[in-house]
Amino acid sequence: MDVGEIILDAIRYPSSDWKKIIILGVILIIPIVDFIGLGYVLRIIKSTISGVDDLPEFNDLGNLFVDGLKVLVVSIVYLIIPFIVLGLGVFGSLATFSGLVNITVVIGLILAILFGLFDIIALANMAFYDELGAAFKFREIFERISEIGWGKYILWFIIMIIIWTIFGIIAGILNVIPYIGLIIAIIIFYSYFYMFGGRSTGLIYSNNLETRKTLNPPDKSVKETSVTDESDKPAN
Repeated sequence: MDVGEIILDAIRYPSSDWKKIIILGVILIIPIVDFIGLGYVLRIIKSTISGVDDLPEFNDLGNLFVDGLKVLVVSIVYLIIPFIVLGLGVFGSLATFSGLVNITVVIGLILAILFGLFDIIALANMAFYDELGAAFKFREIFERISEIGWGKYILWFIIMIIIWTIFGIIAGILNVIPYIGLIIAIIIFYSYFYMFGGRSTGLIYSNNLETRKTLNPPDKSVKETSVTDESDKPAN
């Protein structure tokens, strides 16, 4: 799939079940419970990598909550350095208005982009292997991006940022309406974008046919079914 096909597929994906969009939106509104929403996005990535085109179910909420915490941990590890640099730059800029500090802000933004590129594939790698440690297999993550193609991956990343910005603008306009606007923004727009982002990430991670052949389905039930099928075959 090229980048355009990935984006179009991901845009259509959430609309296959608006009920689940609403459910995810309600989950995202509730503090702490919203970790289930992050776990659900990870489940979308996992099912997409497995070749499943339907939205996954909202079951096994305990595991979804734990997976949501894992997503938070991975993102903190990858983005803490850029955020520290940005924080120092902004704080210093407010305190001294120094040109040198402004350079620090620029460096922080560049680091945020670079680490963000790896953070996304790290999350997908964790979803694929279904283990936290897979998010820190740095060499494998680098190789996965190389297999996708750096130019293709960066183009995808830029388009995702543009789409996120558009969603953010629309949500910001809705926020002008007190309370109701915020609720609609979260339940519809942010929920939709979460699903879109998970689908798009899963597709870019397992993008080309050659790479797909090297991937084992992360869904344990798929593995078990495959083993069962093999054992059921009559011996020659």
